[in-house]
Amino acid sequence: MFSATRFCFFLTSCFLLSGVAVAQQLPKPEAKPQTEKPATVVPAPPLSLEEALRMGLQSNYGILLARRDEEIASNNVTRGNAGQLPVISGNALRTFNVNNSRQQLNNNDPRVVRGGKANALAATANLNWTIFDGLGMFIALDRLRTLEQFQREVTRTTVEQTIADITDAYYAVVRESGKIKSLEEALNIGQARIDLTQAQVDVGLTAKVNLLTAQVDFNADRSLLIQQQELLATAKINLNNLLSRAPNVDFQPTDSIVVARGLNHDAIAQAVRQRNPRLQQAQLNTSVATYDRRLIRASRYPTLSLTGSYGLTRNINNAIFINTQQGSFLGSNVSRVYGPGYGVQASIPIFDGFNRTRLEQNARVTELQTKLQLDQTQLQLDAELEQAYVRYQNRLQLLQLEEDNIKLARQNVAIALERYRLGLLTPLDLRVAQNTQLAAEVRLLDIRYDAKQAETALRRLSSGLVQGE
Repeated sequence: MFSATRFCFFLTSCFLLSGVAVAQQLPKPEAKPQTEKPATVVPAPPLSLEEALRMGLQSNYGILLARRDEEIASNNVTRGNAGQLPVISGNALRTFNVNNSRQQLNNNDPRVVRGGKANALAATANLNWTIFDGLGMFIALDRLRTLEQFQREVTRTTVEQTIADITDAYYAVVRESGKIKSLEEALNIGQARIDLTQAQVDVGLTAKVNLLTAQVDFNADRSLLIQQQELLATAKINLNNLLSRAPNVDFQPTDSIVVARGLNHDAIAQAVRQRNPRLQQAQLNTSVATYDRRLIRASRYPTLSLTGSYGLTRNINNAIFINTQQGSFLGSNVSRVYGPGYGVQASIPIFDGFNRTRLEQNARVTELQTKLQLDQTQLQLDAELEQAYVRYQNRLQLLQLEEDNIKLARQNVAIALERYRLGLLTPLDLRVAQNTQLAAEVRLLDIRYDAKQAETALRRLSSGLVQGE
């Protein structure tokens, strides 16, 4: 009896070991390419990240509006807008009159004219040229140039933010597509489980309840797949919106999520201080405030202007009484005056109720505010840089961990499925192994996407997106 028991135990042990050995000799499942089209997704035209960025730069409404503002700021930079050029205006006046006249001298009979016609013409050309205003016109031109540069930085901010948004949205589509492929792989495992359980039920090795449980789990995975397809459609709509395309335009991403692992903190910090558009805007705001204060100070000085004109005046009256010694008679009168005029005009501010003093004091306060805002912006950027870099390093560590973990999860499922086929594993244990692999796949996709987002945030802070993409 003892020998029989030992023999049975020996056979069982050999059976278990052989099953494990066979499972371990199975080829390890390799990770599918990130850009491989999921089987349950309808074929669509390919779209690369480079092409998406090109489309976004050409058609994104935020960028188009920012460029129109930049064009307006550029158009404003003229010497005439700064007050350095003369102002010439022309005026013309033409009038017609119908006069009824009555004239009576002493006791003579009155002389009456009805419907007498007269007309007048006046035309002038005036010139006013400010030649000195306390150098305010030169300060105004420098201020306009600074505002143009400020608007360029605003446009650059919009472009870089849009590039970051398009990049994140594109990789979000890649991530959601990867989750669909993970769910499809889970469905393949679930279908294999159903087939194995059906075979076991057919030969009476297991109860039908195990088959029903396998089918319920399979349907649960199908439900997750349907929900994931909705998330993929939403991600595509978000990207189409950034590209100013119709939301129902379908596409298939062709670029994988590849995370750069060698970003240097010191190099990024130096680039932030030198090229970050938000910091540049804050510095330009300080310059504009300084020009505003200098303009107010310039208004305290005398203003000297050259004036010139050329005029023509002509009057015609066809019903005028001309008085002579012999009497008065009805005649016509034509007069014409024309010629140039010129002069110099000086204006000296003497007293304006201390308003200029008040305006200059307020301008100094505004200038101080912009300097404080510059310091605040620098501090905020330093904080954002540290947060983004810590997040970047953390995501790299998690990414490495999940990349190692997914290999173990896939190997575990392969062994579990083979053991289940040999009848050495319960359905519950196989389901646990399957869910563990699916969770690992999802975590890997999420961490890879988060790491890419952290990298994009660092590149945006250092203005490296436009040059890097």
